[in-house]
Amino acid sequence: MHVPDGFLNVPTSIATGVVAAAGIAAALPLARKEAADDRKAPMVGIVATLIFAVQMINFPVGAGTSGHLMGGALAAVLVGPATGLLCLSVVLIVQAFLFADGGLTALGTNITLIGIVTVVVGWWVFRAVVAILPPRRWAIVAGAALGGFVSVPVAAAVFALLFTVGGTVSVPSGAVFAAMVGWHTVIGVGEAVITALIVSAVLATRPDLVYGARFARRPRVGVTEGVIA
Repeated sequence: MHVPDGFLNVPTSIATGVVAAAGIAAALPLARKEAADDRKAPMVGIVATLIFAVQMINFPVGAGTSGHLMGGALAAVLVGPATGLLCLSVVLIVQAFLFADGGLTALGTNITLIGIVTVVVGWWVFRAVVAILPPRRWAIVAGAALGGFVSVPVAAAVFALLFTVGGTVSVPSGAVFAAMVGWHTVIGVGEAVITALIVSAVLATRPDLVYGARFARRPRVGVTEGVIA
């Protein structure tokens, strides 16, 4: 999914750069509220390191594109959507500058796709699932997994749209869309499995460190009912 330099034209790259900068600016004050508990600070570093590792594993999916796991839903559920966006942004910046993974001129595009789109889509799918299901730990895992699954092909579809608007490579837009969305739907299955396993493991040991767990609680006659095992 990392977009290389020159794959999108300058106006499109500038536009996504503005979107990325605006998203980061909006996330900064929200992240302070999400990380109000100092005990959760180490979790932010762990999440960023984990996502960095899984994103470094790339494989070709055809039509000049590549795919990898993204981690947007995972980050959002574990540390909060705003903090998750900042984690992903830092990871993408380090990858671009130190490992040439994703172009420097396409950094805004990559943050928009891998950071903003996957986090926003993954988070709201998660919220919808836990709002419907009973307040149980398995519901949190199911919501995180579904959020991870949906977020990946959605990000791929947004990239295909950007390519249709401002692509500079002589590859048919239809081929890019089919390759990206088709393969990233398969990748989404892997994303869902890995997200479910990690969230389940953290819930089993330190459920208090899972940011999304608070949204799986139901108020009852003036009393806040916690997540039931």
